[in-house]
Amino acid sequence: MAQRSDSESDGDSCSSLPSSADHPSLIQSSNPDSNPNPTSSGSIPTLLHLSFNQNNACFAAGTNSGFLVFQCEPFKLQFRRDFLPQPRGAVGFVGMLFRSQMLGLVGLPNAGSDPVQPPMFPSNKLMIWNDVESRCIGELSFRSDVKSVRLRNDRIVVVLQHRVYVYNFADLKLVHQIETAANPKGLCEVSHVVGPMVLVTLGLQKGQLRIEDYRSKRTKFVMAHDSRLACLTLTQDGRLLATASSKGTLIRVFNALDGSLLQEVRRGSERAEIYSLAFSSTAQWLAASSDKGTVHVFCLKAVSGLLGNDGSCAAAEQSLSDQPSKLSLSLFKGILPRYFSSEWSVAQFRLNEGLQYLVAFGLQKNTLMIIGMDGSFHRCQFDPMAGGEMTRLEYYNFLKPAEESS
Repeated sequence: MAQRSDSESDGDSCSSLPSSADHPSLIQSSNPDSNPNPTSSGSIPTLLHLSFNQNNACFAAGTNSGFLVFQCEPFKLQFRRDFLPQPRGAVGFVGMLFRSQMLGLVGLPNAGSDPVQPPMFPSNKLMIWNDVESRCIGELSFRSDVKSVRLRNDRIVVVLQHRVYVYNFADLKLVHQIETAANPKGLCEVSHVVGPMVLVTLGLQKGQLRIEDYRSKRTKFVMAHDSRLACLTLTQDGRLLATASSKGTLIRVFNALDGSLLQEVRRGSERAEIYSLAFSSTAQWLAASSDKGTVHVFCLKAVSGLLGNDGSCAAAEQSLSDQPSKLSLSLFKGILPRYFSSEWSVAQFRLNEGLQYLVAFGLQKNTLMIIGMDGSFHRCQFDPMAGGEMTRLEYYNFLKPAEESS
């Protein structure tokens, strides 16, 4: 197994990963005819982490005993791995590499603290798991807990509390390290198109972004918010960036290439914790989830014009602005407080308040997928012209038996 410690340690060596890291194989379900529920192969697991893969075709769930991988459309369990005894096999972070069977695993802090039986996946190590071989084929070791990980075909990005490390995937060689402000959430995103990477993480000041454009070899700092950053996302090509602060009322969209502010939308008036932000594939829409229990979809008309999209988002904005309530407010722009002239969401979906949900746009047009730490999977559709409440097309509780779609 290839190993490497972080650059603060001296005298470490590393060997190359197998060629499958560069050319990962497609996921194959262990039982294609099985119910999408995983509990047929064991007890109901406790969820510790959720993440969509890079193109939203799948999502992975870290549990107190291992991990599970699900396909989104059509929804079904792809594979499940349990590492016993508990809690030695707890997975506090799991990230996929597209639709391959290569995953990044990080353990849960304080899990399996017994020195006689140490945890399989320590919280200060990134383990590269190859599910074809059912083993770890590489690891990266650090002096502090790993907060998050981002995987590309050519790079591995590991986020610690105050530092970000960038490695070659092929040989685990360190190629860049970045110092950041305190980053307990591990905020960091990377582009996923072929070619040099765009990386966004925290700067050194409160509310500051650091944008690393490896194409132009330039670093850009952007003061995104007055408060500390709480959530961010990046388009696949690395051109657009959306951010939210710890206040959770405003979401801002930036041009990641030059750092300019393109648009600002309002989630609400009360403070909220933003859990997830996601662009649609065309960047016409932006979705957000928060602890308030409502998922919002916003129209990015300024962005649509910049990218030369088909204008459906702008048409939706015009349709909504024709409503009397919106029209009356528009007459007082510049007179009323900024709150009244804010750009609000086009569509909404109601969930349980206080629970953590992640959002991603689906393969079908105007659809949104929502996964929750309660084990729920929702697939919804919004009307881009009429807006309002979304329609739920599909629902599963992937942690409980005998739960069918509704």
